Amino acid sequence: MTAFKVIATDLDRTLLGAGGSITPRALAALAAARAHGMATVAVTARPHRAFEVWTWAADVFDAVICAGGTTVWDPATGAVAVQHTVDRAAAAKAAARLQAAMPRFRFAVETGHDIVTEPGYTKQDSVLDRRRTCSSLEDVFAADGPFLKLLAHVPGGRVDELVEAAAALELEGVRLWEAGSRDQIELGPLGVDKGTSLAAWARRRGFAAEHVVAFGDAPTDVPMLAWAGRSYAVENAHPAAAAAATDQCAANAEDGVTRIIETLVETVTLRQ
Repeated sequence: MTAFKVIATDLDRTLLGAGGSITPRALAALAAARAHGMATVAVTARPHRAFEVWTWAADVFDAVICAGGTTVWDPATGAVAVQHTVDRAAAAKAAARLQAAMPRFRFAVETGHDIVTEPGYTKQDSVLDRRRTCSSLEDVFAADGPFLKLLAHVPGGRVDELVEAAAALELEGVRLWEAGSRDQIELGPLGVDKGTSLAAWARRRGFAAEHVVAFGDAPTDVPMLAWAGRSYAVENAHPAAAAAATDQCAANAEDGVTRIIETLVETVTLRQ
């Protein structure tokens, strides 16, 4: 059996508890995994600015794949590599079509450092909400900064209805993401997701899918869970994530991911 050499985990509702909290037990398990030679990677929809607040991440992760796979943050240096951006013209066209189909849509663009919003965009990040509000949607698409993903929010909306509306339009030049929000969808660059970015990160370091164990809960985690040699959906996962994973672990509130990591560390310890 091939030994696992990489632990890749989503954060919100997977590793983290309510309010984005991480337990001392989880921190200790990740540190122990690294001490036993395993690489640890967070793979999250969060932009890299979140880690200005979540400073603990620098102590337990070798890398953080951010913003749905578009960027990689290096905890050791604080450097950010922008890998993929959304085509501005495609994003503008997608926004126009979405708003025509559902006029209550309001939009913002994620740059990693901040979000650039049109008037009426009221969705707030729970970690470091840093924004620039423009006078119009046209000005949003003319703003500076890398366009990592388009955020499409309907106040009080239901995410399943938003996904259905966007999917029916067959939007060109963007990829539809459902990142776990109840009233927002995201449109990212074509060909980019958590799975492709994790695979690229692993390949550059000589790791294959069989070396990777991954954890997730949301539809955006599906490509990562399907690619990894072993994968776990937490007990409270979205049905799509549960179907893609090879295994299931306890819910995030019960330190389910941490328990599996502890078991992996014990296995490595016995081999050593």
